[in-house]
Amino acid sequence: MPKIDSAELSVYNAYFSLVFENSDFVVINKQADINFHSEDGEFGVVVAAEKALACKLYSVHRLDKMTSGLLLLAKSSQTAAQLAALFAERRIHKYYLALSDKKPKKKQGLIKGGMEKSRRSMWKLTQKKDNVAITQFFSFFCSEGIRLFIVKPHSGKTHQIRVALKSIGSPVCGDPLYAEKAAQESLYDRGYLHAYQLDFSLNKQNYSFQALPKQGQLFLSEAFLSKIHSFGRLEKLPWPKT
Repeated sequence: MPKIDSAELSVYNAYFSLVFENSDFVVINKQADINFHSEDGEFGVVVAAEKALACKLYSVHRLDKMTSGLLLLAKSSQTAAQLAALFAERRIHKYYLALSDKKPKKKQGLIKGGMEKSRRSMWKLTQKKDNVAITQFFSFFCSEGIRLFIVKPHSGKTHQIRVALKSIGSPVCGDPLYAEKAAQESLYDRGYLHAYQLDFSLNKQNYSFQALPKQGQLFLSEAFLSKIHSFGRLEKLPWPKT
């Protein structure tokens, strides 16, 4: 694929911004409300990145359409296999930011349960031992009526964080599936879930990335930004062992 010029690049800014690139992989900051895969005649964020960076890219994890944030893409099938193995071994650590307008049943802790398909493309947590999802979180006051959640998933299940927060009574603001639909459509300009920090080691090199969300009035507010900056590196929070 040929390199695109600066005039064309603005087209792809609607899909992502580049955080990091080397010979093995790229890290991008995906915009909210962008499909991961190409659908309905429109290309997704992976194809947009391929076009913008003029190279073949291989996905090793994914983000929901409503979710923004850090996405890791390999530049070869060999690197993709390495990264996929790291994900499977839980050696790639992801930290998410979420906002909710509902107080949780508990302010921090572990959410664990079997993920099971429900209605309308939704999932739910059950007591079953199949397809188990493990999620840790802390919650903090952010602004009047809004709580900030810092979430660390220990598995990579579909809708895992969205279902986990719903299960403790705090669905993500603007979530089209798991929050109260009428209120969410009128109150919020996006789904407030963002993949903020990504840590891993590849070929004896340590990598750590952070990227703030670029969309959403609540995410761009001074209250939110001040709170996030006060935490620094999220791995340094007192995460208990699972």
